[in-house]
Amino acid sequence: MDTRLKYQSIIKSVLQNHADYRATLPDGYTCQLVFDDERGQYLVLDLGWNGDKYLHATPIHISLIGNKVWIQYDDTEEGVATDLIAAGISREDIVLGFRHPKIRQHTGFAVA
Repeated sequence: MDTRLKYQSIIKSVLQNHADYRATLPDGYTCQLVFDDERGQYLVLDLGWNGDKYLHATPIHISLIGNKVWIQYDDTEEGVATDLIAAGISREDIVLGFRHPKIRQHTGFAVA
């Protein structure tokens, strides 16, 4: 299995686990997954009503660019990078895209 296909599979599995967990939260919101293999875009969406408050949020956004996994946004407690590493993606192949390029070198992850 080539690296890109392997990473697509891992990303989908990790995001499915996050969606399953979010579905157990008693907040009234629905969790949806958006997978676009052709463009390498993977999202977790929270949406819906909780009383009078409407939510439409993207707590996790991951892009697959080349053979690198770019975490574009991560609003989770533990960090989705931890789950990706545990699932078999090396730190050297994960870019924290939400970190400024000048500080990526200090994160212990890939810089680009």
